[in-house]
Amino acid sequence: MTPERVAERLARQTPGRRGFGGSADPVEAAAFRHAIRGDHDLNPGLTLPSTALRPAAVLVPLISHDAGMAVLLTQRTAHLTAHAGQISFPGGRIEEHDADAVAAALRETEEEVGLPRDRVEVIGRLDTYVTGTGFEITPIVGTIAPPYPLTIDPFEVAEAFEVPLGYILDRRNHQRVERESAGRVRAFFILPYDGRNIWGATAGILVNLAEVLAD
Repeated sequence: MTPERVAERLARQTPGRRGFGGSADPVEAAAFRHAIRGDHDLNPGLTLPSTALRPAAVLVPLISHDAGMAVLLTQRTAHLTAHAGQISFPGGRIEEHDADAVAAALRETEEEVGLPRDRVEVIGRLDTYVTGTGFEITPIVGTIAPPYPLTIDPFEVAEAFEVPLGYILDRRNHQRVERESAGRVRAFFILPYDGRNIWGATAGILVNLAEVLAD
């Protein structure tokens, strides 16, 4: 899988539209409304919070190694009040000063892992992901040529690591599990990798990526 092929597959998500959202401009293109996915995909009866969804954006960073592409992920620190210790993409809330989801994803990535935004080539986006905790996440896909500099924020990020894209594309690694939470059974995806369990919104977005890039 090459960066060019990934960009081509992402462009197919919006038939008849130029680029990945109707424009060659990443800012305008990322504003295009994609399909809505989320925690409710495997849990049709899931009730979302009654308050307005909070907009957020994450970067899905694809590292273009000669031997094959990989996805850069982070593990959150254990002391955080929300999603402590979980595997995640770099990202966070879209702030008022962010021009759009692309700007927010690149800003948060630079803040969390120190990856300069000029090292990221934005090539598309995935479907909007709505979480049971009330976030509406825009996943922005970007490619990065190695070697790349990282300066991790130790308050938010315990470590950053790569997962081969080939592993993510293999549907056999998409495990559907069920657990009881708050008195009801919830289903979700887990992608176990190298002693870690990738789950929640991160796993859901990776499953979406695998669907987009499937042959």
